[in-house]
Amino acid sequence: MAAAPVWSVDPRTGKQREQVGAEATAQDVDRVVGAAHSARAALADRTARAAFLRGAAGLLDAAKDDLVAVADAETALGTARLTGELARTCYQLRAFADVVDEGAFLGVVIDHPDDTATPPVPDLRRHKIPLGVVAVYAASNFPFAFSVPGGDTASALAAGCPVVVKAHPDHPATSERVAAVLRVAAGRHGITEDVVGLVHGFDAGVELVRHPLVAAAGFTGSVRGGRALFDAAAARPVPIPFHGELGSLNPVVVTEAAAAERGEEIGSGLAGSMTLGVGQFCVKPGLVLAPAGAGGDRLLKALTEAVGATGDGVLLDHRMRDHFVAGVAERTRLPDVSAPVEPGAGDEHTVTAGFLTVPAARLAAGGAHDLLLEECFGPVTVVARYRDDAEITAVLSRLPGNLTATVHLSTAEAAGTDGTGGADGSGGADGSYGARGASGTSGADSAAGPGRGARLLAELTPLAGRVLVDGWPTGVAVAPAQQHGGPYPATTSTATSVGGTAIERWLRPVVYQNTPEALLPPELHDANPLGLPRRYDGRLEH
Repeated sequence: MAAAPVWSVDPRTGKQREQVGAEATAQDVDRVVGAAHSARAALADRTARAAFLRGAAGLLDAAKDDLVAVADAETALGTARLTGELARTCYQLRAFADVVDEGAFLGVVIDHPDDTATPPVPDLRRHKIPLGVVAVYAASNFPFAFSVPGGDTASALAAGCPVVVKAHPDHPATSERVAAVLRVAAGRHGITEDVVGLVHGFDAGVELVRHPLVAAAGFTGSVRGGRALFDAAAARPVPIPFHGELGSLNPVVVTEAAAAERGEEIGSGLAGSMTLGVGQFCVKPGLVLAPAGAGGDRLLKALTEAVGATGDGVLLDHRMRDHFVAGVAERTRLPDVSAPVEPGAGDEHTVTAGFLTVPAARLAAGGAHDLLLEECFGPVTVVARYRDDAEITAVLSRLPGNLTATVHLSTAEAAGTDGTGGADGSGGADGSYGARGASGTSGADSAAGPGRGARLLAELTPLAGRVLVDGWPTGVAVAPAQQHGGPYPATTSTATSVGGTAIERWLRPVVYQNTPEALLPPELHDANPLGLPRRYDGRLEH
């Protein structure tokens, strides 16, 4: 039987644009993975690797007009958004080239023999080596930054690992064009093009994670799809690391004092964040705990006005559109749920943005309202109105893991001068904590505890990998300190997929004991011929 064709589809019309190719068979996957495995040595030279990454960035930037046009035709994300995303992708490739040049990611540690230690220490020399072929599963909502040339690919190549990318069906033509650019860049720097492979098709994705020559995998997508692949990776005769980003609600807590101080600003900011990219960001704020009362009312009024002024949008494909429409309808039917701006269907190709409100007590109680604690992909958020801080804690205690968690504080709360958590634990001037201190004890029993802002941060930190104060989670900076990952189901590991330390996912440490220097890799020679940062007999050297 002939392989199924792969079509590029215009989400604005639902019509096929062009046939890109065919879905990969098991034999195709075996061939592409085998070629990538054979190409591992081509990435051994760090200098060539860094030049390859920079060269890829340069070629992608030179082809940006064509790439952005194709990506927009397949995703409807808009040229402005896609131009910025491609620029971010090129920056990320160059950033990983800098990581490769620096060499700290190799984690070189050298300990000379010490017979006086208990037990005695032999000559030990440790560094990290690449795992092998990495399977990358492209994301629907980021055709550049989290797809073929994205963070998983860039970090894996930087680590010295060839990649085989399973293209996302929402942008197959973009994937082919970008993969071709990466292959050209490899060839120009003396690296075989097989270090970047590409396959299409659902079955190909399953074959890929099961292939015995695949050493690790990176995934960005749904909880259902990611968990199935994660389980397949774990069920292999030789299990492999599976770094998956699956789903996130990204909760936001707005204190009563913050709402009183700047409720309108918070409401309009929330509208911009939840509707950005038609609500298709993995860090979209999907649940907001806002106070009952005047401050919360002003926040909702501003949110209503801003979201109501948002035009219809096109989601990445019609399947996602149908899931969004059905999902918001199911949520709206729950008791005590209202829709000040009702989300749902626009015309046959579009959706409308909106938000739902519910008493926080409903979420704290569980039951059918647990549906509101699940991610709904698209331009919608849930605002839970709380009456007191006990309800905040009750709702937060029921949340799964997230990529981000955010708190909006008043100026005094952010500065720790709001009067809460003082030496007598007496609570704030507004009585918001009554006579209870940080530990929940009365004033006489509580020492000088943390203020309200610190207590909320302490509640949010276990829930997420990135905790924000007075900001919005949409937008993930490519920076050395970044953490894009969180407790399950946000991700399946503790690693980050953004920032320099993302390279660590594709490496494993090896130590050589009492090995003659003539047999050691140059990274572990005493003279440090490569000038690497390292820890040498306990001293950190740069």
